[in-house]
Order: sequence, then structure tokens, then C-alpha cells
Amino acid sequence: MSSSGIEKGVVTAEIEPPRGNRSRFAFACAILASMTSIILGYDIGVMSGAAIFIKDDLKLSDIQLEILMGILNIYSLVGSGAAGRTSDWIGRRYTIVLAGAFFFCGALLMGFATNYPFIMVGRFVAGIGVGYAMMIAPVYTAEVAPASSRGFLSSFPEIFINIGILLGYVSNYFFSKLPEHLGWRFMLGIGAIPAVCLAIGVLAMPESPRWLVLQGRLGDAFKVLDKTSNTKEEAISRLNDIKRAAGIPEDMTDDVIVVPNRKSAGKGVWKDLIVRPTPAVRHILIACLGIHFSQQASGIDAVVLYSPTIFLKAGLKSKNDQLLATVAVGVVKTLFIVVGTCVVDRFGRRALLLTSMGGMFLSLTALGTSLTIIDRNPGQTLKWAIGLSVTTVMTFVATFSIGAGPVTWVYCSEIFPVRLRAQGASLGVMLNRLMSGIIGMTFLSLSKGLTIGGAFLLFAGVAAAAWIFFFTFLPETRGMPLEEMESLFGSYTANKKKNATMEGKEVVLEH
Repeated sequence: MSSSGIEKGVVTAEIEPPRGNRSRFAFACAILASMTSIILGYDIGVMSGAAIFIKDDLKLSDIQLEILMGILNIYSLVGSGAAGRTSDWIGRRYTIVLAGAFFFCGALLMGFATNYPFIMVGRFVAGIGVGYAMMIAPVYTAEVAPASSRGFLSSFPEIFINIGILLGYVSNYFFSKLPEHLGWRFMLGIGAIPAVCLAIGVLAMPESPRWLVLQGRLGDAFKVLDKTSNTKEEAISRLNDIKRAAGIPEDMTDDVIVVPNRKSAGKGVWKDLIVRPTPAVRHILIACLGIHFSQQASGIDAVVLYSPTIFLKAGLKSKNDQLLATVAVGVVKTLFIVVGTCVVDRFGRRALLLTSMGGMFLSLTALGTSLTIIDRNPGQTLKWAIGLSVTTVMTFVATFSIGAGPVTWVYCSEIFPVRLRAQGASLGVMLNRLMSGIIGMTFLSLSKGLTIGGAFLLFAGVAAAAWIFFFTFLPETRGMPLEEMESLFGSYTANKKKNATMEGKEVVLEH
């Protein structure tokens, strides 16, 4: 590759440019890709306040309002299902632009809605954007980032979701001062502005180097890797690893090549992923689906969406107290997600997931027990039980955010082989959104059927099963090049040996 300055993996004599801003470039790419998560968070946060005005203005029933609140995650399944094939066809970067376009159209439709069916159409369009965004942002970041900072950068979407929720709350506060029929429309319609900014900003991003290699554009892929690697040697090594994983011979070094046995636009991926997977791919798929199921089935959305109800059942009668406690939940969630993001590359994915799920189990058990005691002693003010309920809600959110929240997206975006990554990750996102929608739309019924304490004890049982699953099925992936990730899977009994080998490699890389 004459233009890229390498020939058969050997660095040619070139003046080495300064490397100080290489990590900044990867950081900037991760920030831009994660902007989709801010829009997603905004849609979640703004609807919590806008729903009050929508219900009064459009004369909605409680059932209609509940569907409006929770249906976004169900609608997102359409986008999640299409995102993998789309990103293999048009590339990761333009898939992010497409997600922004759906957000833009959805925001305008909801903002100009005149009746319930109209606003549901807007919710559907925005939901497709959610499905695209939740799959493509972590995948793009994982493929651009060097192994040393991949976990940190791939955690950004989870942080940005919480920033978006906060912006939604701020929007609710300011636009609530407008007349009722205008306030909620401005709350929802203003979401079109960040969508436009996202689409414009993404055009300044490079395409994923792994997608470029699959298209035979080795010269362009090397340019991206050179900008995001610490040294030119590392860029060459990463390119060679990607070529090897894509089945491209080492002697093919032209800037543009014809990829041998290339399957275009994801053709044959579903067969290799589901119908006839190798033992390693089957293990990877089970790990991805299991971690996404566990993240949502352990009840995080029940706490996030219904915190005021939980605090009311816990004994906080004042709406002001319920609001303050709910704000505290948001603050704790955001702070601990930042902590988890900062330590994921230091302590590893597996350690954080096990610690997180163990803490969630203890918190849910204590929360379910305290709520049950309060429920069985009506008319009594059990201050210790109230305090325990509020505290364990906070510890549950904190332990979730330090591991299961951000690490789920990091882990599932990096474990699939390059050709299966986009559609494999999309399956995980589909299950994640499905479980989120189910939990969000059934928690009140579940709490009436089992009592609210019983519902959280059920979630505790899910968390315990998830901890066992994580311990048994999930190998450590910290510091492992994406192209070598498949070697960690397929033989459960060999995972400890492979993890030890991988940790030894990390020590070498760190030194």
C-alpha cells in the first residue's frame, strides 16, 4: 500500500507524525457516536414530564398513557433487527446518520401530533431510531478504539443516556411554563435539534476500519487505524489482525482489493450465527443474549420508571420527598456509571459484572424484604424499614451502574467475530429492548399480583441466576484484540487457562 506507507506489514521510511493526539481522536469518535444515546435518553426523560400534559390535553386514559410510556422499547425492536444488516450494507457511520434521521422525524411527528394515533406514529418512528442507535454506537466505538481503551470508550453510550435523561428533565421544567397545548409539543419537538447536530457531526467521523477491510479498502482502513493507534507499528499490527480475521491473505497489500470469498451485505451471516454456528460462536451468542436478558430482567427499568411509586409504597407520603428521592436515584446512577466506565479497563469486564450482579442481588433481597415488612404492617411507621428501602434502592442502582449497566454494551460489542459482529450485537439489543418493554409495561400488574416486595424478591432470584451464569459462561476479555476474541470461547473448561494467558499478554502490553 503505497499511499499508506506499509508494504507487507513493514513500515516504510516516513517521518513519524506526533502521536499525542491519537487517543484524543478515538475519544472524539466515541463521543460523536455516543451522541445517539443522548437523544435516546432525552426521549425517555422528556416523556416522563410531557406525559402529564399529554394526558390532559389529548384526554388519554391511564391504559393509553401506560402504552405510550412503555411502547418505545417494543417499537425499537424494528430498528434493532434491521441495524445489523443495514450497518453491514452502508457502513457503521452512515447507520448512525440514519438513526439520527429517524430521531429527527420522530421528534417532529410527536411535536406536531394532534391526537393519540398521530403521536403513536411519531413514537414508532423514534423507536426505530432507538433500535439503530443502541446497536451501532457501541459496535462502532469498539471497532475504532484501540484495545487498551476500548472498554472505557465503549461505555460512553450508557453515560450519555443518563445525560440525555437529565436534559429531558430540564426541558420539562422550562417548557412546562408554556400553555398546556404548546408545552408538551415543544418538549417533544425540540428533540429534533440534537438529531440534526448528530447527523452533521457524524459526517466528520471516519468509517470503522473493520468495515473498510471487509469492503477491500485496506488503504482507507490503515489511515483510520493510524489515527487511532499509539504507534504506527500498532496500526500495522491491528490491520494485519483484521485481515487475518476477514480471511484476507497477508500478501494482499494494495490499497483496494477484492476480498476473497466475500459475502456481501451480511449474506450468510444468520446461517453462521444461528443455524450452523461453530462451538465458539454458539458460546458467544449465548453469552450476549444472557447478559442482555440479565441486565433488564433483574428489574432496573422498574426502579428507573417507577421510583416515585416504590418510594410511596416504602412510606414516603410527601410528593416532595418522593421527588427528592427520585432525583437522588438519577444522581447515583450517573455517578456510578462514570465510576464503572473509568475502571472497566483496569479491573476487567468479568470482575465488574460479578461484583455488580452480586451487589444487585443483596440490594434486591433487602429491598424486597423491607417492602414486604412495611406492606404487612399497615398503619405503622417503621422508620428502619423505610430507611432500608430507600437505601437499598440507591445501592441497587449504584451496583447496577458500576457493572451491569455499562459493561453489558462493552462486552457484547467486542466478542463477536468481525463478520458476525453487527447482526450478533443487534440480536442482543433486540432482547434487551424486549425485556425492557415487558418490565416497564407489566411492573404495576406484577406488584399487585405478587405485592411490590414479592416483585423485587423475584428480581433478586433473577440476579442470583445471572451471577451463576456470568461466573460459568463469561470469560474475561480485557485488553484482548477483537480479532483474537473468538479464541476465548467454545470450551468452558478451558476458560481459566485462556484468561490467564490473556492476562499475561496484558501485562506485556502495559509495560
